[in-house]
Amino acid sequence: SEADLIRFDMGEFMEKHSLSKLIGAPPGYVGYGKSGLLTEAIAKKPFTVLLFDEIEKAHKDINNLMLQLLDDGKLTDSLGKCVDFSNTLIFFTSNLGFPTNSYELQFLKSGTKLSKKNYKILSNKVESAIQSYFKPEFLNRLDDIIIFKPL
Repeated sequence: SEADLIRFDMGEFMEKHSLSKLIGAPPGYVGYGKSGLLTEAIAKKPFTVLLFDEIEKAHKDINNLMLQLLDDGKLTDSLGKCVDFSNTLIFFTSNLGFPTNSYELQFLKSGTKLSKKNYKILSNKVESAIQSYFKPEFLNRLDDIIIFKPL
């Protein structure tokens, strides 16, 4: 159900300091003593679906945090509390490589069926953008990358 989904709009995590929103502020900083949004949510409800929407917008330090999360299946918040993510389904969305100009979008017009050839072109472009943007260590920790056809 929708109540079992925790969604983070990664456009809100573009700055270096936004890491503290997820795992809590370090000692000496404003907000220290409070749990982070991510670690607190999973500690309270470990059997959930976690969505990081438009992950490419997140600061690189958050991407590094994702490496730890995907590798170990747990995170330690700023208070030293270890949070287990082993019962959490984790999804990332991205718009990397998706056409943005009118020439590329001409075969994606509403009501037009996307041909296999054009879907392959789109898929290759998206895969190439993903490969060049994300570190191999991150991509190797993902079970699968699914490229959806435009509606």
